[in-house]
Amino acid sequence: MDNHTIKNVFKEYIHPLESKVIQKMIDYTEIDKYVKRLDTLKYLYIFLYAQLKGITSLRRVSEQVGRKKNVQRLVGLESISKSQLSRKNRSIPPGVFQAVLQHLILQLHQVMGPKKASEGLGKLILIDSSTISMCLKQYEWADFRETKSGIKLHTSVVLVGEESYPNAVIPTPARPADETQLDALITPDKKALHIFDRGYFNFEKFDLYSSNGIRFVTRIKSNTVVHVVEELPVDPSSSITRHAVVKIGT
Repeated sequence: MDNHTIKNVFKEYIHPLESKVIQKMIDYTEIDKYVKRLDTLKYLYIFLYAQLKGITSLRRVSEQVGRKKNVQRLVGLESISKSQLSRKNRSIPPGVFQAVLQHLILQLHQVMGPKKASEGLGKLILIDSSTISMCLKQYEWADFRETKSGIKLHTSVVLVGEESYPNAVIPTPARPADETQLDALITPDKKALHIFDRGYFNFEKFDLYSSNGIRFVTRIKSNTVVHVVEELPVDPSSSITRHAVVKIGT
């Protein structure tokens, strides 16, 4: 994405978040009680930008904020260190992000109506992985890097209405790519909507899921070849900027 596109897409992401509502959640949990610089809202903005740009390391995130004026304007900071990002990442309770997600779902219900929104969303299955670093000498079997071992927890969490519960947890050594466990985390439920990031990007799997009626949402990589087959009409009153049938890949 170029800077102009990033700015526009970033604004589309930020607009429905309603900073005042989220700030009330933050104030209630008191997670920013003693914070002077990197508050939770700025943290959210920084990592939304990082996701849009496909930045995979805290060091690169820190460099982007420190060097680029447009990034500084978007996130509201002139600089931030890798260690500050890491500390903030550890300090935020997962429940805050679940509350933000519930807030966005509530907005969909208000805009579309409860019945239509529920039918559109159905059962959400959130798929992701977490890597845990460990001592190389004690855990030689947990293949990761030359200087350390590690395991990876591949998880899928079901979200239905206001209820959430784990659907699957698969532990593996840290080295295998996320996509190797995607089939095991996908459910055959055609009413479920699976959501996962670019770590699970695999055209062959996507073709198979589509042919079997399995619904999923992900983000394409920046170098993905996209062929527009047909442009579809867009309701001027909606937040959708473009609707099209596309063919992905060569």
